[in-house]
Amino acid sequence: MSDNKLSLEKRTLTGKKLAGLRADGFIPSVVYGNGEPVLAQSTYNETEKVLRSAGYHSTIDLDLDGKKSMVIVKDIATDPVSRKIINVEFQAVSANKAVEATTPVVIINFEESDASKLYHFALTQSIEELDVKAKPADLPKELTIDATKLTELDDKLTIADIVLPAGVEFADKELSSEQVVASLYDPAAEAAAREAEAEKESADAADVPAENGAKPEESAEGESEEKAE
Repeated sequence: MSDNKLSLEKRTLTGKKLAGLRADGFIPSVVYGNGEPVLAQSTYNETEKVLRSAGYHSTIDLDLDGKKSMVIVKDIATDPVSRKIINVEFQAVSANKAVEATTPVVIINFEESDASKLYHFALTQSIEELDVKAKPADLPKELTIDATKLTELDDKLTIADIVLPAGVEFADKELSSEQVVASLYDPAAEAAAREAEAEKESADAADVPAENGAKPEESAEGESEEKAE
């Protein structure tokens, strides 16, 4: 049983009529996995709350006109301007069958590392989420990596540093354990390099001659002499 619960009702409106449905405070949705896809709808506020909690990685106990099922979120469509949810796709799952889900990767304890405390390095994360496979009850809300061990600038966090919970595996069987998840950089050194580059560009610009080969001062002086003649 999931902590996330949502009630849906079947809908008949489709196409351009969905604009009116959304204006009335509903989100259209589709439920897959129990035979034919079922068109449904639910109130915006309640749906948004459940989706924020479940994301793509937690199950939802769905009540569709009294028929109960367990689902995960397959896709969420949002308006590119308002960012409001405009459509949701749910996938029905079985409690005893493994499913795939997209799970956030969270780095913890970086502030406790020597890289942060002693050298004031910063961390850039290149992989924000990964697909995992597990039974619905075992799906993790997040995958964590402990960054305490980071010290030197060339230290990295890789897939191998992720400790998967029991019953969970990576969906991609070819995922390399050496793939970099996060790496260190020196903000102070990068700032100094940018400043040096800016000073060089400024100096180079000051040395650029005028179009006729003379410096700006010489060009102006030449023009004055020509006018005097």
